[in-house]
Amino acid sequence: MPTKPNIIFIITDQQRYDTIAEFGYDFMETPNLDRLAREGVYLSACYAAAPSCVPARASLFTGHYPHTTGVVDNAATWRHTWVEDLAEAGYHCVNIGKMHTQPMDTPAGFHARMIVENKDRSMAKRGADFVDEWDKAIRKANFEKPGLPSYRLLNDYADRLGAFEWPLPDELHSDNFVGSLAVDWIQEKRSDKPLFLQVGFPGPHPPYDPPAHEVERYLSRELPIDPVRPGDVESQPRPFRELVQKHVDGDHDSVRHKVDASAEERRRQRAYYLANVTMIDREVGRIIDALDETGRLEDTIIVFTSDHGDMLGDHGHSQKWSMYEQVIRLPIIIWSSRGFKARGRLDPLVQHMDIAPTLFDLAGLEKPSSWEAVSFADALNDDAFEGRYAVYCEQGRDVVFRFSDFVSMVRTRRWKYVHFLGEDFGQLFDLESDPGEYENRWDDPACAAIRDEMEKELMNWRIRSGYKAREWAEKWR
Repeated sequence: MPTKPNIIFIITDQQRYDTIAEFGYDFMETPNLDRLAREGVYLSACYAAAPSCVPARASLFTGHYPHTTGVVDNAATWRHTWVEDLAEAGYHCVNIGKMHTQPMDTPAGFHARMIVENKDRSMAKRGADFVDEWDKAIRKANFEKPGLPSYRLLNDYADRLGAFEWPLPDELHSDNFVGSLAVDWIQEKRSDKPLFLQVGFPGPHPPYDPPAHEVERYLSRELPIDPVRPGDVESQPRPFRELVQKHVDGDHDSVRHKVDASAEERRRQRAYYLANVTMIDREVGRIIDALDETGRLEDTIIVFTSDHGDMLGDHGHSQKWSMYEQVIRLPIIIWSSRGFKARGRLDPLVQHMDIAPTLFDLAGLEKPSSWEAVSFADALNDDAFEGRYAVYCEQGRDVVFRFSDFVSMVRTRRWKYVHFLGEDFGQLFDLESDPGEYENRWDDPACAAIRDEMEKELMNWRIRSGYKAREWAEKWR
């Protein structure tokens, strides 16, 4: 019987799909991710089940949609994951960095956790007083942790859009710190069992805070940034307009938002964000080297992805919570030392949580029958795989997004439909003619039939979901 492969599951936080050079974005410097994408596969149409961290991760690690897990907001409790199934199957399961479980230190199936959470927890509903491994290291080095209280003291704080120079030694930056913890763990080789190692990088989530010397490469080059078109924000549904205003009036995660930010201010913000991605890419390279040096790379699957993206001022928005492509479309790379028949770009429409059954198939493990996630292992084997007809995304009212009880999205290859519970407004985009999502066709009589069809798809999906997930809901009730 073949041995189970090691699985290295690397997840960044709030990384856009358009931040990896091999995906076609040649302004990026991501040599290690490029290598994984060339030698393995990357999916061009992978979508999160939620546009914020906690519900997106809960879906990813359960194989179920937010309305099934009950985790629909960014502070909801979730403790159980399919990592428990991996542990029962003989894997040694380790988390280093961010998982974003609630409570933050719940076992979640891991044998060991070395937790590094959000960079800035000063305004968190939960966890403001939580002390993680990174906090301990900064304290041991006799530094004060940078964050909202210190950044607010800067004279130009209101114009920085969340972009700051990391003021402490490079090795204490959260992403460098997590990378080093992962390398150390791999080098110590603490178990002879197959390894499931989840590495959670806190970046490029704001504050966008690379060391100054990391930013120079991006400040000196042209970066593709879409200007906010006149009337764009004003034309959006009321909850999204109010979300924009909340970011303008506040500074969640140290980002003081400006809809009318100058081109230079937005270019600076983007440069700091992209520099953080390049830093993470370098840490991914170190992890690969450590696996190789210790003999772990010989039978290993590496997955690289994020939980959702970041608007970075596009459409006038800051951060997440909306249903635009910049937030819900994700980078995903899968590499295997055994190799796949397929190589490079794959285009089937998939849900982010579909990673779980795919990994179970690759590891030869039985998948729970109640999962709503669908394996795309056939696509990796170059077999016939059409992908999903539609993908779905959900967001409930939370500490930041307070403006609608529940938002649902259905996206097919051509159309995107965004539904606000109890409201007669919404969004409908023809992604074929309007890939930038600028023309809302919700009230267009010519699209009335399409709107009805998408609403019916949403309703049928919820009915199918309730039936499919009934066993899982019973288990964790």
